[in-house]
Amino acid sequence: MSAARPLTTLRTLAVIATLPLLLTACGYGSKAKSDDTAKVAAGAKKIDGLDSVRIGYFGNLTHATALVGREQGLFQKELGATKAEYATFNAGPSEIEALNSGSIDIGWIGPSPAINGYTKSNGKSLRIIGGSASGGVKLVVNPKKIKSLKDVKGKKIATPQLGNTQDVAFLNWAAEQGYKIDPQSGKGDVTVVRTDNKITPDAYKSGSIDGAWVPEPTASKLVAEGGKVLLDESTLWPDKKFVITNIIVSQKFLKAHPKAVEAVLKASVESNKWINANPDAAKTAANKQLTADSGKALPANVLDPAWSSISFTDDPLASTLNTEAAHAVKAGLLTKPDLKGIYDLTLLNKVLKAEGESTVDDAGLGVG
Repeated sequence: MSAARPLTTLRTLAVIATLPLLLTACGYGSKAKSDDTAKVAAGAKKIDGLDSVRIGYFGNLTHATALVGREQGLFQKELGATKAEYATFNAGPSEIEALNSGSIDIGWIGPSPAINGYTKSNGKSLRIIGGSASGGVKLVVNPKKIKSLKDVKGKKIATPQLGNTQDVAFLNWAAEQGYKIDPQSGKGDVTVVRTDNKITPDAYKSGSIDGAWVPEPTASKLVAEGGKVLLDESTLWPDKKFVITNIIVSQKFLKAHPKAVEAVLKASVESNKWINANPDAAKTAANKQLTADSGKALPANVLDPAWSSISFTDDPLASTLNTEAAHAVKAGLLTKPDLKGIYDLTLLNKVLKAEGESTVDDAGLGVG
């Protein structure tokens, strides 16, 4: 860790636990560690004098930009002699806590925790600086119990966490079907069972849930257990695009070390470019990093369908984040937020221009 950036311990978890948009932490995440497999080019220099840049992500295929960027050594390449260090997380709140405390500098994260972290700090904790992925979320059900969308009424449907991105999406969809559900307890015309993605497949096998609205690869794991995809969330969005993963940064780190942030964004853009040009090799690379992180590879019957349902993009799809926030408000999980300033796409657009790519829009939610 850089001596120039001592860690500050903030007791934010207790604060997060009281937020209207509650996202229950499922473990703080692994300790930051260097990527010893990535080689530093001879003669490379430190960026902004930093010993390290600490990057957080989930062990999830919707975070494949980070998985592939790490496995291919792209972050280390762009950071030069500044070490890329990594921490993996199971849940949004723990990653937000780590960002707030200075344990990580930059992270890949879903839209709901990003909105939550920004609004509950009164717009002072983070910025969204780039996009990463769209799609990869499905409603998978037991075909013996649920044969059509109208059969969801009266059933038990799992979502990952109270107030998380998929929980909000399911509550919004259910409301549009005319179902009444208490957002906090999950009780109503449909019973919402908040279940960690790691145990959702076992809950499905045991019969304690009838289906789940979940991201990949959990959705494809359920299908491998005999589940059926009843609805792909992408079909509910214009052009079938909606943000599932963003890149966030601590505002303090962004202000103090813009060159380091730009280097990480360049690596992210290169990672997405390589993923889209080499989908099979990228799928293998992502699975290899998942194996290194968790000790277990995804089998082909899970990996292949999961990968094909996710699209990777540098565009943060800002207008869909605004819509997702509106869904949370409608569900009763969030007071109408002021999201002005949540985006700062200046450095991303600089990188995209240099790469000859089209710049992206913040939907009027940018700084300035």
